[in-house]
Amino acid sequence: MTLIETLARWCAAPQPFSERAKTLAREAITDTLACMVAGQNDFSTRAVSEAWRDSPRSAAQAALVNATAAHAIDYDDNFTPGMSHASAVLLPALLPVALAQNSSGAELIAAYLVGLQAQAFIGEATGYGHYTAGWHGTSTIGCIGSAAGVAALMGQDAPGIARTLSIAVSMASGVKGQFGTPLKPFHAGMAARNAVEAATLARTGMHGRLDIFECPQGFAELYAGTLSQPGWLNDRQHVIERVGVMPKKHPCCGSTHRILDAIADLQAQQLFHADEVEQVHCQVGIANWRNLAYPQPADEMQARFSMPYCVAVMLEKGALSVSDFTPQAVAAQSDAQKLARITMSHWTAEQENENAALPHTLTVTLKDGRTLRHSRWQAKGVLEEPFSEAERQAKFLDCCAYLPAAQALYQQLADLEQTRDIGFLRRMMVTSRPSLPGDA
Repeated sequence: MTLIETLARWCAAPQPFSERAKTLAREAITDTLACMVAGQNDFSTRAVSEAWRDSPRSAAQAALVNATAAHAIDYDDNFTPGMSHASAVLLPALLPVALAQNSSGAELIAAYLVGLQAQAFIGEATGYGHYTAGWHGTSTIGCIGSAAGVAALMGQDAPGIARTLSIAVSMASGVKGQFGTPLKPFHAGMAARNAVEAATLARTGMHGRLDIFECPQGFAELYAGTLSQPGWLNDRQHVIERVGVMPKKHPCCGSTHRILDAIADLQAQQLFHADEVEQVHCQVGIANWRNLAYPQPADEMQARFSMPYCVAVMLEKGALSVSDFTPQAVAAQSDAQKLARITMSHWTAEQENENAALPHTLTVTLKDGRTLRHSRWQAKGVLEEPFSEAERQAKFLDCCAYLPAAQALYQQLADLEQTRDIGFLRRMMVTSRPSLPGDA
């Protein structure tokens, strides 16, 4: 069988999911919904809402707007096997379909687990070279894998899911050169919309090549893939149990997070105060260095992709919040001289080729001559160092600060798997169509 047929057969009839897998999925869904609320007033979300203001709000259009919101402030989770912000595409693609067909909470969770496993499978089959070549995995791998989840939620059989996957391959796009602009969150919206449209189109019988990954001029060849045979589907444990999604502790690009957590580690030991810092140097991976392209950010979107800005705020406040990424906050914090003392370099290609698991290393030079060094191999939020319940709830409430009864909503989401009617989730979706500044 082709890669698509192998994946489609699994998606149509997966093994029963463990209680742990379902719990982790529910936590990821809750986290993504919070990010969706927090991103609703971002420029990118408002622009997408405005562009389709007069269009009927179909499931695909709802997926577009809500996935843009979920990724708008870059607070949504990372997923290493998919090279993606998996949930920001997957959940908004599933949600309008689930609501339209009156799916239960348990059915939504199951479809999420199918789509996440599909992203892992497609990501491993393609290989990391796809991401380092400049493709935005959120909008390429995310589109294809999420389409499988949507098709499974619709009740498609294996041939139908295979048709969906083939269609989605032709709809996968998005380049990393757009990082730091409003088009980056739009990539997530575009991927979610395309996932819904691929599954919808497949129901008509529309089809393409089932070997579109492997064939000449197929996905692997054109998208810098290495084309390996994934092993995820043969494992008893779901990928969410083995690797997990990585919720974000900080509302900014994940490439900054290990350094920010290293600062938090040193701050917890009370080894220095912000006013004692002379210079900070950050050593990160090559792909991370490329992602962080704004040493002197001009706006809040660039600030999320600026290591100096994020480090400066972390040093001063000991934490980063949604409120640190507004035009006013960036204008107040973006002092050129203050940011210039924070530098960044990357491991060499030879070093990364020799060892794929290199740490991110923080070096803090203090005014009294002392030098503090600390390395992190992972950011907070991985399976080995998960958020506490208090941390999950604090993030949810930070994101949903303006939402009425946010605390009660968080408790309601804790029972999602037992919920027959998920209509209450509409409260967290983008419903307004706000005008942009300058519009009549």
